[in-house]
Amino acid sequence: MSEDTHAHQDDDGPNPGLGLDLGAPSAPARPAPTSEAPAAYRVLARKYRPQNFTDLIGQEAMVRTLRNAFSSGRIAQAYILTGVRGVGKTTTARILARALNYEPMDGSAGGPSLDLSVMGRQCRDIIESRHVDVMEMDAASNTSINDIREIIESARYRPVMARYKVYIIDEVHMLSTAAFNGLLKTLEEPPEHVKFIFATTEIRKVPVTVLSRCQRFDLRRVEAGELAAHLAGICAKEGVTIEPEALAIVARAAEGSVRDSLSLLDQAIAHGGGAVGAEEVRRLLGLADKGRVIDLFEALMKGEMARALSEFRDQYDAGADPAVILTDLAEFTHLVTRLKIMPDAAQDAALVEAERVRGLEMAQGLSMRVLARAWQMLTKGIGEVQQAPKPAQAAEMALVRLGYATDLPTPDEALRRLKDQPVTDAPAPPSAPSGGGGGGGGSARLSLAPRPAEARPQMRSAPVAAVAAPAAGPRLASLADVAQYVAAKRDLALKHAVETSLRPVHVEEGRIEVALAPGAPASVIQDLSRKLSDWTGRRWLVSISSQAGGPTLAEENAAVKAEREEGIKAHPLVAAVLARFPGAEVVDVRTREEAPIDTEVLAPSEEDLYAGPGADDELEY
Repeated sequence: MSEDTHAHQDDDGPNPGLGLDLGAPSAPARPAPTSEAPAAYRVLARKYRPQNFTDLIGQEAMVRTLRNAFSSGRIAQAYILTGVRGVGKTTTARILARALNYEPMDGSAGGPSLDLSVMGRQCRDIIESRHVDVMEMDAASNTSINDIREIIESARYRPVMARYKVYIIDEVHMLSTAAFNGLLKTLEEPPEHVKFIFATTEIRKVPVTVLSRCQRFDLRRVEAGELAAHLAGICAKEGVTIEPEALAIVARAAEGSVRDSLSLLDQAIAHGGGAVGAEEVRRLLGLADKGRVIDLFEALMKGEMARALSEFRDQYDAGADPAVILTDLAEFTHLVTRLKIMPDAAQDAALVEAERVRGLEMAQGLSMRVLARAWQMLTKGIGEVQQAPKPAQAAEMALVRLGYATDLPTPDEALRRLKDQPVTDAPAPPSAPSGGGGGGGGSARLSLAPRPAEARPQMRSAPVAAVAAPAAGPRLASLADVAQYVAAKRDLALKHAVETSLRPVHVEEGRIEVALAPGAPASVIQDLSRKLSDWTGRRWLVSISSQAGGPTLAEENAAVKAEREEGIKAHPLVAAVLARFPGAEVVDVRTREEAPIDTEVLAPSEEDLYAGPGADDELEY
């Protein structure tokens, strides 16, 4: 064909008389303006979709089972994958179909394999969902028996190109009852060249007759720390600068879903313009600053309501949703509870530094009863805020209930106090509030209650004085006073812990700050706080300080004892005794006030007075 003919065809189009499109061969002569049109953007969830089992994260149990099954030839006829949204059910189904039909690119002999690092002959078409022998069906839009009948009819024929015909049915729980019944026979005894792979988020809606014919794999949620590390690798490939705290926020917000985390990361990158900070992510998701949430939690646990409501209002004005604030408080309560039970949980990579450090401090200072009560009140408050016409006011009332509940004893503590309290005609006066002072603390609640003198003017003053006297309690101005008071209460185990485990930092009425000595039991803080509150009738806050603190009482006593022993060894009489009896040593030194002489003991004989001290005798000065 001449050049004129080509030019004529280019002008007038293909010649219809030939029956074929003769203009098609000349199409490459017209280069498409690809350099001018930008390539379509692919979202991160599609761009970084796993291509093989090595790329899957968080599903090691399933991969190990499949690897052992493929290596031993125990390949099942049907698989069902279940899990929450975004954990990779459909992606895993495609990878499994690729593994079943894997053939080396050079055409050499091979079989099903999970080693998919090298692209095979069938892999590209399967990954792009255009392979003739790997058919995907969405059960949500193909629910009838007629759709299943087509699968049954086509299953009789051997595959065209691949080793197996693979049917991937997504959201299989959406099939009708008739469709499930029609699939049962083929699913139980399929042809040797057919494999079924089902995926569903509602495993309970799949009939047991179908489940019993499939190998089931539960794809679990990906842990926040592992998900954060995965997102960090993607950001490095994309050349995006992102703060570690921002990654932790995105990973937690995704709730274990890889697809959700990538979608949030995509949105955060667009919002930050290439550099993503934690503050931008919080504003994007409507979250509160984690450090400020911890400040709010601390104010509530101390009963400082003025500070707590001011902090809540500041977060609300900054754009945080009231329900989200309560949810963050509930999550931090759960974290403190976990850290109380498992301190090693603080090493989780998804935790920010404030959660790790301050969470451990509060876990040691708060009792399990207080944390459980806070959790119950917060979860109830979240429901109230979500249904209230004015969520901010409902959230504030929920915080008020929680803050004032810190002054209330738990049910078992209330019963214990009722048993220990003497029966009198007059009720005990209310205890001093532990709130934050001013009108915002617990004093507002107590001022509404009538005083005993105002409610019963005819009451005698003597019973009131008898009840009010114990409220004064002892004055504990130092850790030594605390140890002496605990010893007076005959709690020897707690006394030993106070003397050997606590390094004093600051001690004042109602508040003790200490540092824990190495090897100290974790329960000594809450035990001391609870028992001092029970014994004195006042609220005592025992907390762990970040400072080193002074020496423990046991260390002080040991230092004093060592100093006494060195001083007594220098005494001429003691030095003479030690020289006279080789191997003897001073085991203890007591003053006369520490070891008073019993006058009823018989006086020593004159021979004993001149015999000198024996090897087991103790010297008193």
